[in-house]
Amino acid sequence: MQNACYLVLTTFSDLDSAQQFAEQLVVKKLAACVNILPQLRSIYCWQGKIESCKEVQLQIKTNLRNLHALQCYFKQQHPYDCPEFIALPIEQGASDYLKWLNDSLQ
Repeated sequence: MQNACYLVLTTFSDLDSAQQFAEQLVVKKLAACVNILPQLRSIYCWQGKIESCKEVQLQIKTNLRNLHALQCYFKQQHPYDCPEFIALPIEQGASDYLKWLNDSLQ
């Protein structure tokens, strides 16, 4: 079960900080791969006010063994006060890819 794979979603305000964060996740083996989607618009309520801003989304591939450490890293290193951390289990995938994902995190 420790090899169960997850897709974690988060956002950043700019591409540079997103790329630095993504690189550190891979270097520290908290993520096997991080995709950066460079531009989206988020609309949300924050501290009683409707906000609208451009953001960058990260799609982080990890496994159950690293999920808690990844969340702790977010709390320490993510620049947002309340960063998005949504972990979705990967229920199906190419077996070779999922093996590579887990092997990359050893």
